[in-house]
This record gives sequence, structure tokens and C-alpha cells, in this order.
Amino acid sequence: MAKKRRPRTQPSAAATPQLTEGEIPVVGAREPCPCGSGRRYKACHGRAAAQAATELVRRPFEGLPGECDWVALRELVPAATVPLTLHEGLPADVPALTLATVLPMAWPALRRDDGTVLLGLQNDTATGDLSRDLADVLTRALTTTPGSPVAAARTAPGGPRLQDLLDPAAPFVPEVHSGFEFWLDDAESATGEVAASLERANAAAVPTTRLTGVDAAYWCRTPDKNHLRWVMPHPEDQLLDALARLHAAGAATLGEDTRLVGSFRAHGLTVPVWDLPSAFGAEECEKPAAAFAERLAEALAATTPLTADERKARSGLTNRQITLN
Repeated sequence: MAKKRRPRTQPSAAATPQLTEGEIPVVGAREPCPCGSGRRYKACHGRAAAQAATELVRRPFEGLPGECDWVALRELVPAATVPLTLHEGLPADVPALTLATVLPMAWPALRRDDGTVLLGLQNDTATGDLSRDLADVLTRALTTTPGSPVAAARTAPGGPRLQDLLDPAAPFVPEVHSGFEFWLDDAESATGEVAASLERANAAAVPTTRLTGVDAAYWCRTPDKNHLRWVMPHPEDQLLDALARLHAAGAATLGEDTRLVGSFRAHGLTVPVWDLPSAFGAEECEKPAAAFAERLAEALAATTPLTADERKARSGLTNRQITLN
């Protein structure tokens, strides 16, 4: 026999609890909203949370020191770490805070037995603001029990961003690793799932080196050819114009048998990519990259309209763009 549905009644104004200035806690989408309105959370205060979750922040690392390196570590570099400094300093029971490209089992963060915190950068995020999601994980990691990973969780709207937590005066200099042994104090003693995850990660890691003469340029080796992927801070249209000028003039290469093949878009920045011969290592990139940076600076400063050849080169570069995020 069918169950009779009880009609939904709208609470009277007198019966509806009044909101206070405190934050409305996040609950399940189909649960009653904690504000007391009588509506489900998703139809009440959950609307703001849903909107925050879908609004994409195009440049989540803008304003942070090393924005280009943040993008590279998020999208391009397999294994790297960077010490982080909080604006207000670390809690007394947290000896150190380190950003890592990825952590075992893709944990968002890990608090080691000694209290140090590793924050993972290459993880799925809950909202369209990567900076806010990472700040939420970081905040929870600082109070997590030592020896425990930090679980993924929904990011509450209106929370702090990395720009609010990190010291803007602290340097951001990544250290690129050949593998993921930095996960553990003693990687040789790893067992079980952690050891298996470490082995899989090391096997899949593409050998990568950060150039020292220019900012945020990363050489990597693949079976067929090597590549240089260089994250640049310039506005996309201005950079594509400059690259087109150089390409049309035959000045966009890094030397013999090298070729500018296109670019990535990642977190609001453009990442030109060069194909390199297999014998062209990271050291061989240093001088050509520094010389290219000088040519690029001149091309960026040009104000004359693009010629027909330059417009054709620009069109080719635009057609070979790939968006990573």
C-alpha cells in the first residue's frame, strides 16, 4: 500500500530561527539547512557553496612568489619539493612545512611522526579556486595528529587562500628530485602500499631538471626526444605576439635541431614548449635559453603591428596550444 506523503509546510516567520553572524556549517546537500529555514541545504545556504565550487579562479597562484614555478610543479614536474614559510610562522609543534608535487596514495597532505607537514600540490580539488583548496588542506594539516595523512574534504566558501597564509617575502626555489624518496625519512624501510606506491611513482617519473639561468624553465627527457617547457608570466596575447615575431624571423629556436612546437595553457599562464634532440641535455639548454630570454624581451617590447608572416606564425602557435587545466 502506498505511503501517504505528508504535505510540506512552510514555517511561519515567527517560527523561523533568525540567522546569526556566525558561519553556517556545511552539511549534506539533501539535509536540512543548519540555518533553520526548513529548506534543504542545497536550496538554501548550499547555493553559495555550490557557486563558490564552480567559479574558476583563472590564476590561483597570482601574487605568490614563484607563480610560474607553482604552475610548473602543479602540471609539469613529477617530483619536487619547496620549503614553505607561513606569514605568522609555524606552530611550535610543526618543525617544518614543505610543498611536494605529489604524496603517497595521492594524499592531499601528510603530517609525519616528527610533526613536519608535507602539502601535496597535484591533487583533485573541491572548488574552482585551487589556492583556497590548498590553503584548507594546509590549515587542517597543521593540526592533524602526527603520523597521519590528511583526508580530502569539501572546502568551505570564504576560507583563507594561500596568499593569506604564506609569507610573500619568502623565496620559492623548487628542488627537483629524480624520484619520490623524499616521501619518507627512510625510504628503504618502506613496506606495503606505501612501498608499492613509491615503486610505481618512481617508474613513471620523467627525468626532469630545472634550469638555473632563467626562471621556471624545465628540461625533461622522453624516449624519443627531449623537451624544454618554460612557464612564462607575460599576458598570453602579448607573449604569443612576441613568439610569433621571433618565429617569423627564425629566432624562436634554442639551437640546431631544436624547434618551438607550441605551448600549454595552465592556470592563466602560457608555457612554450621546445622539442630538443636526445643528445641535448639540461646543461646544453642553459646558454641558449638565456640568449632566447634576451630576444624575447626585445620582442615583447615591440609595438609595431604584426606582419603577414608574423600573423601566420601566430596563427600556427595558437592552433598548437593545449589547455592543461
